[in-house]
Amino acid sequence: QVQLVESGGGLVQAGGSLRLSCVVSGRTFRTYAMGWFRQAPGKERNFVCGISDSGGSTYYTVSVKGRFTISRDNAKNTLYLQMNGLKPEDTAVYYCAAGRYYASGRPSDWNYWGHGTQVTVSS
Repeated sequence: QVQLVESGGGLVQAGGSLRLSCVVSGRTFRTYAMGWFRQAPGKERNFVCGISDSGGSTYYTVSVKGRFTISRDNAKNTLYLQMNGLKPEDTAVYYCAAGRYYASGRPSDWNYWGHGTQVTVSS
């Protein structure tokens, strides 16, 4: 069983930064592509970015490209999301996910999910 636990969310002013972490249990972390999704109140869950199992490939949605950076440490079973230049429209619950294809934007393509961490950006 794979379990994912996010942390690092919080309240930040526009233009600020946050770093999210996602710790994954089990020995199979390095075999999974990993991704970040987000869901604002009343809206569907949207893909933010993904990273391949080795960390050698990444993919970002247009709205965060150049501001967010996804990375992973396979020795620590941990996924990261560095978020800079935050905007009020980035406010959402952020979820990490494990799956097989790092660039898939469809939630149904991802096998395991964390419970989410709230990110709130004030204007």
